[in-house]
Amino acid sequence: MSARRSSNQQSAGLLLFRQRPGGTEVLLGHPGGPIWSKKDEGAWTIPKGLIAADETPLAAARREFAEETGYRPQGKAVSLGEARQPGGKVVHVWAVEDDWDASELRSNSFEMEWPPKSGRRQPFPELDRAAWFTLGEAHVRILTGQARFLDRLEKVIGNRRRLERTPP
Repeated sequence: MSARRSSNQQSAGLLLFRQRPGGTEVLLGHPGGPIWSKKDEGAWTIPKGLIAADETPLAAARREFAEETGYRPQGKAVSLGEARQPGGKVVHVWAVEDDWDASELRSNSFEMEWPPKSGRRQPFPELDRAAWFTLGEAHVRILTGQARFLDRLEKVIGNRRRLERTPP
């Protein structure tokens, strides 16, 4: 969601996840600004943004996550592939197992005219809040075009658990 220009209009992001006794949880961000302020279900997003012409998709995903949250995840990035969004943009996502206190959110901002046609430009955070959700809750909260990444994460976690239980 960065204002950086991209030569291909593709985005990249990181889907942070952690294991809890109740199951897997994922970190989602709620878009900032007045358009999203009263929306909840179907409005949350994977922290992501445009890929600059001079960077790899994974480097963009790491940069965007840091810009939008103020945190730099430390875990290994596992590709969840790409998906074309309803608006036509292609998004690349990596899963990273890490834990972070979402109350420490420090998002960069964007500027827009608000109220519309007022001539007044105001800054708004790219993400106004972040929260951990179980996979079931995340499916309700996440933007429709990004839900497939939750399904892909579940497969990756399931495959990893099977490998951990397989004797050498």
